[in-house]
Amino acid sequence: MAMKDAFIAEIKQEAVNTRKMLERAHPDKFDWKPHEKSMTLGRLAAHIAEIPVWVNRTMEAGEYDFMKNIVKPVTYSNTAELLKVFEERQTAAIAALQNATDEMLNIKYKLKRGADTLAELPRKVLIRNFVFSHLAHHRGQLSVYLRMLDVPVPGMYGPSADEK
Repeated sequence: MAMKDAFIAEIKQEAVNTRKMLERAHPDKFDWKPHEKSMTLGRLAAHIAEIPVWVNRTMEAGEYDFMKNIVKPVTYSNTAELLKVFEERQTAAIAALQNATDEMLNIKYKLKRGADTLAELPRKVLIRNFVFSHLAHHRGQLSVYLRMLDVPVPGMYGPSADEK
């Protein structure tokens, strides 16, 4: 199996879990955060919805410079808008991988902050870290936010304590 096919299958599978989590993010709780240093629930959910864009960034260029691409944090106004952004980003991520070859996924990609190179690694490793691992990490955070707000947490890889 080509790497792109494995990535596409995983994107589709993980989208099911991500969608379940994002559906529980309700606008009346978007301003809540568990700690002063934490993101608000709305910002965290928006970040989760946007993570698949890293597939496109990785496949469309040879580097990303955080100093040249300053991203302003966004919070969406409602759950439907949040889910729409997620669907658009994950559909675009799959499209970006459709014509990828294993050779393309092995090409080194640079993450920079101005003149400093933060990392230089194969695209496949960046996609694994910046999309899949990053997404699982933030979904875990969102599950804790939901638990603290007494919102039933959906199961990800089996039932949760709220699903019997």
